[in-house]
Amino acid sequence: MMLNKKEPEVFTYEEAAAYIEEIPKFTKKHTLEHTKLFLKRLGNPAVDRKIVHVAGTNGKGSVCAYLQAILMAEGKRTGFFTSPHLVSVNERIRMDNVQIDNKTFLEVFRKVLKTVRRMVEDGIEHPSYFEFLFGMGMTAFAETDVEYIILETGLGGRLDATNAVEKPALSIITSISLDHTAILGDTIRKIAVEKAGIIKPKVPVFFDGSNKEAAEVIRTKGEELGVYCREVTNHAYEIREVHRKYIAFSRRSAYDKDVIFQVPMCGCYQAMNAELALEASEYLLAGEEIHMDRWKQVLAQLHWEGRMERIGAHITVDGAHNPGAMQAFVESVKALDESERGEMILLFSAVSDKKYDEMIECLCGNLDVKAYIVTQIEDERGVPVEELADIFRRYTDRPVYCKERLEDAVGTALDKRGESGEIYCLGSLYLVGMIKKLLAGGAIDA
Repeated sequence: MMLNKKEPEVFTYEEAAAYIEEIPKFTKKHTLEHTKLFLKRLGNPAVDRKIVHVAGTNGKGSVCAYLQAILMAEGKRTGFFTSPHLVSVNERIRMDNVQIDNKTFLEVFRKVLKTVRRMVEDGIEHPSYFEFLFGMGMTAFAETDVEYIILETGLGGRLDATNAVEKPALSIITSISLDHTAILGDTIRKIAVEKAGIIKPKVPVFFDGSNKEAAEVIRTKGEELGVYCREVTNHAYEIREVHRKYIAFSRRSAYDKDVIFQVPMCGCYQAMNAELALEASEYLLAGEEIHMDRWKQVLAQLHWEGRMERIGAHITVDGAHNPGAMQAFVESVKALDESERGEMILLFSAVSDKKYDEMIECLCGNLDVKAYIVTQIEDERGVPVEELADIFRRYTDRPVYCKERLEDAVGTALDKRGESGEIYCLGSLYLVGMIKKLLAGGAIDA
């Protein structure tokens, strides 16, 4: 079934965005061969650029953002394809860290839709939501003079649409933990196999070696293909300070051992993400003059939405949405000085395909929380508030408040925090986007 029969040239931006949102209703994910054919029909856009392909369970977006910032600090033009978006679909396609504007978005949409309609006429299925946007991203990058393109996988790696790019300059695999187990497998090993599927012959891979089981899978895959593997562990850096507004760390390499780096997010895991980006950048820029002082500066100034992000005087949002990310959140909060942590109010929601029972158990079992507020995600997969509340009550004797409307949930959190409380909102990136949109609209003064 095809929606909206009008010619591509007639679409407005709003109609283009609406068309893309409707794609999941009439098509599904396809094979890599289908995506390769789609890209070929588009003219194989931007495949001649230096492409960095990034997979992993947690930390992908942060590593991509750090890498983009460092490359830009050295005067390199960059394209960045990322997901999901928090407020606008334009966020997924960025040039030099500026999201694609509506005019360019529409121009690229029209070109891609023309190609897709010819494919459908020839009996080739319509690309999925993610595949269509990936085609748009590569088309947009091809029409600029970006030298580097950073591709963040959507789901998994081996079968992800971004893996249709056959000759990246570098592959990066971030932290691996249990997520999307119904699709990727129910063990770390199985998930690591899917992530390691982005490793290609003659393409070096840099990876987070924190999980021994995942690291073994990645090393084995790299050895099979005869590629250079750089395993980064926590021995590569030392955390010096954890503050509500930043984390400071030093690198243990002889060159940088006395240099203190800061990233403006308090998650302890961000030191690993930043180290991966630093080492990847050193590889990509080998042989060129690098300016470490610039790298320090851009990392300290980086703004990456939804990752331990302070969005109000007493509100922090975090996109943690699986057990591994939840454990990392717990460790980061515990590393804060008690005066900075404050009396904790947790606002939580989740979607049904996540391990929300395990996430809730982790929070209740490891943090001293004054009160919990659960709310509803604006998505058909959103878990009902009463179900979430019942799980919280199974693991805690602290007050649990149910508020279906987000505005009521945030209002309750502000009310319950008292004089010294701090509000932490997590469980889903959908929730982060909803809260940011709510506060931007001025409905609540936070």
